Amino acid sequence: MPTLSVLICTYQRDRLLARCLAALTEQTTQRPDQIVIVTASQEQEGTVLDRCLTVAGIRLIFLKTHHVNLATSRNAGLPHCTGDIVAMTDDDAEVSPDWVTQIKRVHLEQPEAGAVGGPVYGADHQSRLSRIADQVTFPVLPSARAVRTLPGVYVAYQRAALDRVGPQDECLFRGEDTDFNWRVQQLGFSVYFDPAIRVHHWHRSSARGFWQQHYMYGRAYYRVRRKWPDMYCVYPHGLRRPKDLLKAVYFFAAVFIEPLVAIRRLSRLTDRLLAYPLLLVNQLVWRFGMIREKFGAAC
Repeated sequence: MPTLSVLICTYQRDRLLARCLAALTEQTTQRPDQIVIVTASQEQEGTVLDRCLTVAGIRLIFLKTHHVNLATSRNAGLPHCTGDIVAMTDDDAEVSPDWVTQIKRVHLEQPEAGAVGGPVYGADHQSRLSRIADQVTFPVLPSARAVRTLPGVYVAYQRAALDRVGPQDECLFRGEDTDFNWRVQQLGFSVYFDPAIRVHHWHRSSARGFWQQHYMYGRAYYRVRRKWPDMYCVYPHGLRRPKDLLKAVYFFAAVFIEPLVAIRRLSRLTDRLLAYPLLLVNQLVWRFGMIREKFGAAC
């Protein structure tokens, strides 16, 4: 079986980090071979080390870096990850008990996959906002298949891809995972989704936080597409063909259409009624983020 390293980047979220580590080391059917923790918080050092020292049978590395963005933290930690597979997760995520087992299985079954991952579900099942966020924040597909990208909260890379792709782009305050996965695919690897690789995530706890998150996603979406003009994109780069015009029309029509599609996946009527205006605003702020980035400063 291949060995597996887990890279966790954290910043001033001790309670969430404790839950993340408990899921990886105590509530699991198979532990990872190595955990690398990168923190940008000076105050967090003692808490994290105390937690790590209680975990037996796992090689642990603790690193400090400057607080810039996730790409910077991941670039600090990746050279220390020695596993045949390097899985990334965040301090606000809790992996399923068989997460390590399923990652190894999928990598063995899909040797052409440079990256594998699965669905992300809200950890707070009592929160209506969490249930709504489940519909739009992370992709959940019904079956295993090759996909365009996977979010950094649960993606696992094979060593052959990591050794060739280079560091993550530190100019990207968001979207560094999309950029990274695109470059993995340019090397000839696929990116593979499997429903068995499950993670629970603590979504934003307020509507304002939820909208701010997707506004930043919109800014990053535009920045990544500016870097890679040939990447799949929801808006046209020009209006030279009839297809471009249709894409431009749908870009604005989707503000009203996509919330309708999303709320159909909610089982509770009250969730549906409250979700539509929230997701309508979310579509607007996501697109506004793209427009803001278009006229903002570049890295």
